[in-house]
Amino acid sequence: MKTNTRILMPLLSMLALVACLLPHKSEATIVEIQTVLGNFEVNLYDNATPTTVANFLDYVNNGAYTNTIIHRSVPGFIVQGGGFHFDLAWPATAIPANAAITNEPAFSNLRGTIAMAKTSQPDSATNQWFFNLADNSANLDIQNEGFTVFGEVVGNGMVVVDAIAALQRFNFGSPFGELPLISNNGGDPDVTSLVIVTAVIVTDSTVDSAGAAGLNPTPNTLINQTPATPPAIGGGGGGAMGLLTLFLLLLMKALGPVTLEKIRLIKGN
Repeated sequence: MKTNTRILMPLLSMLALVACLLPHKSEATIVEIQTVLGNFEVNLYDNATPTTVANFLDYVNNGAYTNTIIHRSVPGFIVQGGGFHFDLAWPATAIPANAAITNEPAFSNLRGTIAMAKTSQPDSATNQWFFNLADNSANLDIQNEGFTVFGEVVGNGMVVVDAIAALQRFNFGSPFGELPLISNNGGDPDVTSLVIVTAVIVTDSTVDSAGAAGLNPTPNTLINQTPATPPAIGGGGGGAMGLLTLFLLLLMKALGPVTLEKIRLIKGN
């Protein structure tokens, strides 16, 4: 028995050391976003979008989102933050970004969900996120291979998000061309006018709290959607209508990217 103990103890110590060095999957699933206009909770989908949630919580746990601003607001579409820190002087500065993560577009971009912003590359999300103000599934579930939804606002939290979205917007140049302000005295934005996120903190570390709360996020069923086949062109009088229909379809296809470009979600850096 003594021999076994002498053998086992070093092995157990080694296993404990290895366990400490291995990356840990985050189990924190509810965070509170604290802003100057009020606080609200977001339930994260840690089991379904583990890479995205772990990335988001890495910023949270490092305090990266403390004293950042909501830097973009598009009425009826999104409010966006997580990218710029305000240190009592304008302009706000970009927070350091970690390596980009793999896209996980499993769920639909519906009102009240939080998703990752990214560049024109599918796997380019880093630190910025946005809240969907409406059902944006028709474009954001498909555009750029889909935008990753990784949680949803719970309780009456959308009251705060909607209050931010209702603020007047001002153009202070890219990436602050759609900047929501509480007030504007004609000068640079300051601590009294900016929508400041004072902190993002973990409030519940229960594993799979989304499932425990009975949340049922809507799957993204559009991600693999293919364009419809244009109707066949008939003869006679129907041929003219067929040509007109084909022309309209081609026109819509040509205008589509322009429309999507107007509502693009970019990091802004």
